Amino acid sequence: MAEDGQIWIRDEVDSPCVKICVVHREAGLCTGCLRTLDEIAAWSTLPAETRREIMDQLPERRSELTKRRGGRKARQRRAANQSE
Repeated sequence: MAEDGQIWIRDEVDSPCVKICVVHREAGLCTGCLRTLDEIAAWSTLPAETRREIMDQLPERRSELTKRRGGRKARQRRAANQSE
């Protein structure tokens, strides 16, 4: 038992999950934690170093969700291109 009374101490990188699980269609990122679906799925099996690398990248990913993409006209244009 550790001196502070904790029975089990693990040196792991915490998950960035904030329980807001909505994936941004275009960016492919969860709007809550900013991870990709592949990163979320593999998180529990990733080595600590890989988790740290992902955590370091997360702040930079926020801009992917806030970029202006042209508004209504751009959405209509993208929808028309996808239906062709």
